[in-house]
Amino acid sequence: MRKRAVLAGALVVTSVVFGLPASGQASSATRWTLTAPGMSVHQGATPEAHIALDRGRLTLSVTRGATTVLEPSALGVETANGDLTSGLAVTGFSQRPIHETYETKVGRRLNHTVDAAETTLNLRGTGGQAFAVVFRVSADGVAYRYVFDTPKWTTVVREASEFAVPQTADSFLLPYDNGRSDYESIHVHRPVAQQDPVEYGYPSLFHVGDSWLTVLESDLNGSYGGSRLKLDAASKRFGLVLPDPAEVAKGPLRTPWRAMIVGDLATVAESTLVTDLASPSKLADTSWIKPGVGAWSWWSDGPSAGSLEKQKQFVDYAAKMGWEYTLVDSGWNASWIPELVKYAADRHVGIWLWADAKITDTDSEREKNFKQYRDWGVVGLKIDFVESDRQDRTRWYDDVLAASAKYHLMLNFHGAPIPRGIERTWPQVMSVEAVKGAEGTKPKPGREPFPIEHYVTLPFTRNLTGSMDFTPVTFSGVRPNSEGGELALAVVYESGVQHFADSVESYQARPVAERLLSHVPTVWDETRLLAGDPGKLAVFARRSGAKWYVGAITAGSATQLDTPLTFLPPGDWLAEIYGDGADGKLVQTTQRVTPGSALSVPVAANGGYSARFCQAPPGATSC
Repeated sequence: MRKRAVLAGALVVTSVVFGLPASGQASSATRWTLTAPGMSVHQGATPEAHIALDRGRLTLSVTRGATTVLEPSALGVETANGDLTSGLAVTGFSQRPIHETYETKVGRRLNHTVDAAETTLNLRGTGGQAFAVVFRVSADGVAYRYVFDTPKWTTVVREASEFAVPQTADSFLLPYDNGRSDYESIHVHRPVAQQDPVEYGYPSLFHVGDSWLTVLESDLNGSYGGSRLKLDAASKRFGLVLPDPAEVAKGPLRTPWRAMIVGDLATVAESTLVTDLASPSKLADTSWIKPGVGAWSWWSDGPSAGSLEKQKQFVDYAAKMGWEYTLVDSGWNASWIPELVKYAADRHVGIWLWADAKITDTDSEREKNFKQYRDWGVVGLKIDFVESDRQDRTRWYDDVLAASAKYHLMLNFHGAPIPRGIERTWPQVMSVEAVKGAEGTKPKPGREPFPIEHYVTLPFTRNLTGSMDFTPVTFSGVRPNSEGGELALAVVYESGVQHFADSVESYQARPVAERLLSHVPTVWDETRLLAGDPGKLAVFARRSGAKWYVGAITAGSATQLDTPLTFLPPGDWLAEIYGDGADGKLVQTTQRVTPGSALSVPVAANGGYSARFCQAPPGATSC
């Protein structure tokens, strides 16, 4: 029998329930179908979550229209007190609408609205232990988490959580480095059936028929370790792997969200589901948090971090370019940092300092060092060698984040796991490395460039889970792309603090690049995917205030990109285009355009372009 859940307000039509039993009523097979707010079953454009409790085992599948993006996949956990993966019985069922608005300091957009239908399924195992599975369904995804609503300690030793993505699906998976937990690998692009049975890091991207699916994790804190996926050799299903023999927390325990972004490629690329699911901001005052561009001397001149005079040269260049910051990497000396901070402040430039994670391990170390940095006037820290997803490290994060907020220090984590919505909860986190970035293009004998596909996959994978400190625009690096493609990374890659890593001399030799880099923002009010094919093409439009930017990168032969400009508001616009000239050098051209026209730009092999748009009154020839 089919009946509709009866709830108050806008949620009346958001969820459809098949065979819903009364609270506590036993049933050999019970099924629920959950949809996003305002959507009816089988409407097709948005995902549907299908939950089944069959002979005591709970499963979840997800469809979008006629496409099954997730086949029935096991749910459940095993704790020290019992196995909650089988023999389950429903003891209660409730629903509520979720409507939230929130702001972030970084990301694909700054102002967010969340509309989701939340369903809580209360369950009991054969041993009497109670827990709940909470589901959320929105227009762009499905998520669930386990909840133990008890003040007692809970010890989770295993999750049965799995993701049965169809084996025929195309996939982009990141082999997980269990030794460093730093996510600095290159994605493997193959059908699921051909992927190796190893562990993979989030986010994992799949193309299933007419739909795209991204699997990720959100709302991680010290009560749990950061998980990853492992492909089973026999079943070809992805199981969830915990980093510790046990995750132990004093209740109530809410595990991180197991989340799936579902939709067309634009839905996936523009989604902010990872922050939508994260806990609200813990900071009342965020006025001291200011994203921006940073000069960084280490990439082009490693020993320069130990030289006050060289750091002053980078400060001077940052001031000339209008950049907000300079990052002083490993090797700085406490004896001259106060002088550098004052020198930079006089030129309206802030100083970030590199710090080894080891000096932040205890409360006393954090208090001593963070207070010292703040007294010097330092604005942020690049904390390096984090290298763990384990629960002892997530607890460390809780402490470091609270201490940095106390002393008004922005943060950038390196050698670190991926962000999982952290920029909503702790807005001072400007970026996280967790990527095979430009450090790996630093010139040295025998170094080979990354595959070009790596560059064009990241906007649809790693960057979807949060700001990414790739440290782009390294013209003098060992790289496979054209100069226009390298410059376009300034727009295509999102990072709250964007470190342009090449030398002063390299940028000064390219005045066309300097023109764009002196204006390009690091945070965006709006982001739209204009065209995309992971590993082959990425064209993004991003808005900052009234100005729009387009960044395009390609893999493959030289071509011409024709991009419709329907995202522009009405009126006449100028497009300042920064791309490749016939001689391989950067050139700037200008086109007068309207929302009804298209931007036509020739790009070199493995190339790209950037464009800056401004409204164009009669007679205007530049922005």
